[in-house]
Amino acid sequence: MTTKVAVVGATGRMGKFISGVVEAAADFSLVAALNSRSQLSEMLEADVVVDVTEPSVSPAVVEFATSHGKSVLVGTSGWSEDRVQGIRFSIAERADVGVIFIPNFSLGSALATSFAAAAARYFDSIEIIESHHAGKVDSPSGTAVRTAELMADARGNRGPVAAPHHDQRARGEQVAGIPVHSLRMTGVVAHQQVIFGAPGEVLTLDHRTLSQDSYEAGILIGLRAIVTATGVTVGLDQLVDLSPQGREDSQ
Repeated sequence: MTTKVAVVGATGRMGKFISGVVEAAADFSLVAALNSRSQLSEMLEADVVVDVTEPSVSPAVVEFATSHGKSVLVGTSGWSEDRVQGIRFSIAERADVGVIFIPNFSLGSALATSFAAAAARYFDSIEIIESHHAGKVDSPSGTAVRTAELMADARGNRGPVAAPHHDQRARGEQVAGIPVHSLRMTGVVAHQQVIFGAPGEVLTLDHRTLSQDSYEAGILIGLRAIVTATGVTVGLDQLVDLSPQGREDSQ
């Protein structure tokens, strides 16, 4: 038995790619591919919904889907923790639906974000530089926002990072107190650097996406998780085991 999937935003870069992944998977079937002219009701024939629209559209997609008993895998950027908290509240009494937010479907990116959160406990000077293709409409990227929020949480009582001259526009946008600089350039797919400074040393965590092929494994992980998901989950790192030893049952 296959799981029926509706992709909202199916004509965009990621929507086309995810639609192809769904069609190629033996355990899923694509039953609806919605574009900007589609009615949201077209998703209702599916078992689960994938949202890869735009930040201004995504909340309406998630609200419509969950209110009609459909779980949603969200790959759209722009979901800060404050906005995610609103979804937690809205579906708190719904035991039949789940929403999984994945800012970046790359396993390498999930690992880099995990490493950044671990390193953030030891450095007070931290900045993020993220680059994406010229057509990406939002900035900072969802990956950068997620990385900054996790680093801020990991710091605990250490306090805010050092961000001198943060009032100057060229110093980037502060996300969870961490400066983020966004580039939108022709020729780039996705690239994020998290740079840590300390007396006498600099550590850089660098992740580059060279093609959309890097997203396939994470997309399938997300799709298989959303079938039985309840509540709200944020990040691919919550769906895979990133511990050094790995789970015993994965050996």
